[in-house]
Amino acid sequence: MSKGVTKQSENYSRWYTDVVQKAELADYSPVKGCMVIRPYGYSIWESLQQTLDRMFKDTGHQNAYFPMFIPQSYLEKEAEHVEGFAPETAVVTHGGGKELDEPLVVRPTSETIIWSMYQKWIGSYRDLPLLINQWANVVRWEMRTRLFLRTTEFLWQEGHTAHATFDEAEEEARRMLEVYRTMAEEYMAIPVLTGIKSESEKFAGAVHTYTIEAMMGDKKALQSGTSHNLGQNFAKAFDVQFQNENNELEYVYATSWGVSTRLVGALIMAHGDDQGLVLPPKLAPHQAVIVPIWRNDDQKAEVMEAVDNIASPLREKDVRVHVDDRETVTPGFKFNDWEMKGVPLRIEIGPRDVENDQAVLVRRLTREKATLSMDEVTSTVPDILEDIQQTMFDRALKFREDNTLTTTDYDELREFIDNDSGFVLAPWDGTGETEEKVKDDTRATIRCIPFDGPEVEDGAEDPVSGKPAKHWVYYSRAY
Repeated sequence: MSKGVTKQSENYSRWYTDVVQKAELADYSPVKGCMVIRPYGYSIWESLQQTLDRMFKDTGHQNAYFPMFIPQSYLEKEAEHVEGFAPETAVVTHGGGKELDEPLVVRPTSETIIWSMYQKWIGSYRDLPLLINQWANVVRWEMRTRLFLRTTEFLWQEGHTAHATFDEAEEEARRMLEVYRTMAEEYMAIPVLTGIKSESEKFAGAVHTYTIEAMMGDKKALQSGTSHNLGQNFAKAFDVQFQNENNELEYVYATSWGVSTRLVGALIMAHGDDQGLVLPPKLAPHQAVIVPIWRNDDQKAEVMEAVDNIASPLREKDVRVHVDDRETVTPGFKFNDWEMKGVPLRIEIGPRDVENDQAVLVRRLTREKATLSMDEVTSTVPDILEDIQQTMFDRALKFREDNTLTTTDYDELREFIDNDSGFVLAPWDGTGETEEKVKDDTRATIRCIPFDGPEVEDGAEDPVSGKPAKHWVYYSRAY
């Protein structure tokens, strides 16, 4: 175990905070509830951001930017929306030394300010669909915060689109959820459940909310991305109409969708261990770190020549390589440092390795060591990184499967959540009363009604109420 890092088995919450700080991902801000994202942590966010941005643009979306200050009256135009966010808003009442004519809300989300602009930009069916994404910061006045997972201010992206029909909006909301699923599974190496939220869990002002739900290392769920079909609610609130092909006026249909810096927290908790962070190669800022080892200047010259002979061809193959040639710390310190920071592959080269035309490769995930010839290193590292990526996903999937219970018995459901945590797949009668009872009894909530859940058979009953079941749902305690 790395010095100063609490074991997961002793205190998972403390372990998480230790890793965030020891891996130099983030630190506490002087402003309570906020965080300072350090360069290494921000580089991980940039990897996520750049990957998603490419996927958004590939699906026809464009980036724009909207103000962070929203007139309070705008938020009040959509009643369900303002009710959902009112407890979390920060309000500016003074500016320039004077009381403002109207208070300004620091954006908790941007539907209202964006739809006020869409009212100006949309007039005809020819203006649709309007597909816009924004990379921004938002503020939600959280009472209990945790670095990356829940902070008063956080970074995110929010997509806001306008469509001519409900079906087009529905297709868009589902399409963007699939983008999030692809990101989570193919890049973050985190398997996710995909499905629709219950009425009590959906986004304020939405018709449907779709979600991806991931299991963390302590078996709790983390809502990792959501996509909403907003119907015509915001269009009606802001009078956004368009003239259709029959010269008739109609209200447009809307979607919104977003993920945040919470994804960095997901990476930590889904893959990290008692030695620190473990990063999937596709998102790691450094996919491989080369640690040269020498005792004198003569050794240094020949070792560094060998290092360059490996680093240069790997970079030509688009491997993100970092050479740690610091002379102020020992090789052992470097090994521990990069283990803590989760670099997928470490390459060690010393004088004896140069003499034998070889290098030592150490996988962060398994700590497995292998000695390869210099030529083998440059030819096999890309394949090794792909293998690590797949192994991380397979391991996370097995962990989720091993900690998921399917049951029609309420006593079994309660016992499993109380003793083991994890996910429970069970029948649900579709009522808020049943949902609330499970929450009161177990502190577990319905994470989603899965797209690929079992069919509800005739005669199937909800194990809580005994009423006819309408859906199979996943219950879990969550962040």
